[in-house]
Amino acid sequence: MPRPLRRRRIRFSPEVDYFKPAGVRMVDLEEVNLTRAELEAIRLKDIEELEQIKAAKKMNVSQPTFNRILSSARKKVAKALVEGQAIRIKGGAYEMVRPRGGRFKAPARGGRGRMRGPAAGGPGGFCKCLKCGYKIKHTVGTPCNQIPCPKCKTKMTRA
Repeated sequence: MPRPLRRRRIRFSPEVDYFKPAGVRMVDLEEVNLTRAELEAIRLKDIEELEQIKAAKKMNVSQPTFNRILSSARKKVAKALVEGQAIRIKGGAYEMVRPRGGRFKAPARGGRGRMRGPAAGGPGGFCKCLKCGYKIKHTVGTPCNQIPCPKCKTKMTRA
């Protein structure tokens, strides 16, 4: 009998939990299941740019386990992109931990849909670079995520 899985610590819950290729009917679509722990591993390593040892500590796993989780996640995402499959984010043995002032706070509401959270800022507001913190006034009709930061060329987000 295998050992029971240790619960991975997760600090981020996505608002959207299903991604599908445009133009493919749901009937014809195959799915790849990405666990919450795998999504968290990608977030910590690729978005937060943490070293694997630090990311592993945040998830309450060893560094080799973190590497296996990350490799599995990247393989699933690559497979879905190459083969035109949908990605469903759900499941896994995890424990939700309250983030300590992090950037990635998602509302505690469920469901799918568009124009929630920072993307639904209305006509005013600012576009902010998550990497360097640079802010510019939002231009109506141009989504912030399509504007590169003038300083570091990273895509901006709504602030």
